[in-house]
Amino acid sequence: MQNDVVAVTVKGVVPTLNSCAVFLGNEDKTFVIYVDQSVGNAIQMTMEGVKRERPMTHDLIGSILIGLGTRLERVVVNDARDQTFFARVLLSMENELGTKIVEIDARPSDSIVLALQHKRPIYVARAVFDAVEDRADVLEQWRAQQSDEGGQEEST
Repeated sequence: MQNDVVAVTVKGVVPTLNSCAVFLGNEDKTFVIYVDQSVGNAIQMTMEGVKRERPMTHDLIGSILIGLGTRLERVVVNDARDQTFFARVLLSMENELGTKIVEIDARPSDSIVLALQHKRPIYVARAVFDAVEDRADVLEQWRAQQSDEGGQEEST
């Protein structure tokens, strides 16, 4: 698996007009996946460790996995077609017969929330990682703009 996938982390979540841009990457490249605002907010809240008063859908799914004795092993963004990304969630479950691995098709956005909640790795298929455009510059521009706006508010 090592050569087939690239480990990535969530580098940032940026709200856009109708969605959120989730920046994923490593030291070599950063790319963006656009997600629903509600899932973008869930990713951001999970990254910040914000506890919700009532469980959200991702919290429910995580609780169900734990209740069934299932472990989220990893998430893999495995394909990209027509500006749509696809992902797989890999789960493991042990019983008296051994370990069973289950691979489930999922939206990358939902997969990312679950991986962050369970502190599990996020991977991108090498072919997808090689094909996506490096957008580290966009994330850095946004961060610079945010810090400039923060500094202006303090000085007024």
